[in-house]
Amino acid sequence: MTTVYDFSAKTIDGREISLKEFEGKVLLIVNTASKCGFTPQYEGLEALQKKYGPKGFAVLGFPCNQFGAQEPGDASEIANFCKLTYDVDFPLFAKVDVNGDNAHPLFQLLKKQAPGLLGSEAVKWNFTKFLVDKLGKVQDRFAPATKPDALGSQIEKLLAQA
Repeated sequence: MTTVYDFSAKTIDGREISLKEFEGKVLLIVNTASKCGFTPQYEGLEALQKKYGPKGFAVLGFPCNQFGAQEPGDASEIANFCKLTYDVDFPLFAKVDVNGDNAHPLFQLLKKQAPGLLGSEAVKWNFTKFLVDKLGKVQDRFAPATKPDALGSQIEKLLAQA
């Protein structure tokens, strides 16, 4: 079965890395944007990273400009905004498409393994969150309005699994 570890992605600084680097960790994969009503969730995502990172958890942020053109900046602008405004320390990746013909293959898998409401696969907006277990399988999908701090119990449950 295909897992998130079968993919690679470009980091915000342009390095191609294999997601195998995160093998054995619980992941929260999020499509992000710097000029969105949900942008303050960066703070909550970073809080999850700080709290659970030492226990084998990582937030992976994938900037996306497909929703209301709310991520217009280039890689350095995005990285600077995230660091200076929210002190983001979790891994950020290069801007990707999450829907359509050019959707990053990782997001194609995430959407297939965890469809949204009524089985819809499309990501509806910025800050859609996919929770992935230690084996690289998507366990759940959360709407943009779901605040990061509401995910603690699900993260703890996955971290406790062997």
